[in-house]
Amino acid sequence: MSTTLELMIAGFGGQGVLFAGKILVYAGLLAGKEVSWLPSYGPEMRGGTANINVIVSDTPIGSPIITYPGMLVAMNQPSLEKFEMDVQKNGTIIVDSSLIPIQVQRPDVQTFYIPATRLAEDAGLKGLGNMVMVGKIAKQAGIFDLEMLNKAVSKSIPERKKDLLASNIKAIEIGYKFN
Repeated sequence: MSTTLELMIAGFGGQGVLFAGKILVYAGLLAGKEVSWLPSYGPEMRGGTANINVIVSDTPIGSPIITYPGMLVAMNQPSLEKFEMDVQKNGTIIVDSSLIPIQVQRPDVQTFYIPATRLAEDAGLKGLGNMVMVGKIAKQAGIFDLEMLNKAVSKSIPERKKDLLASNIKAIEIGYKFN
């Protein structure tokens, strides 16, 4: 049986949405999977809206465009409101509950509320709520373990930011272990 993850991560520019997608795609590459990474953001980037379509599959990918994602990760309320209805029936929605005070309205999806931004800040990892979400995505999708994610992070962080590697790994572990 083949496994395919069709995921949309959405939030404000500056929340690390695109980087979170990059980590997941790199983990897919390291695992020998087919991958696609398609960002979408406004011209204002930081502070504007940003989302990314990520596909990780055992089989070839026909198109990088995801109309109805199997999983949505909402990092802010406008993203949840915009994309909630697009998620496939029986899909998954993961919400950063520290930034989104509303509840998912659909009864036909599995929903997880994780206070990713607050968990990162409480651990002294301000700005790494996106990496907490990467850990939660991996755990819920069941396609990557922590070791694979850690390898992907170490390969993805630019040389000039290598001092942030341990913090990113710690944030991913927090999300992976969150119930």
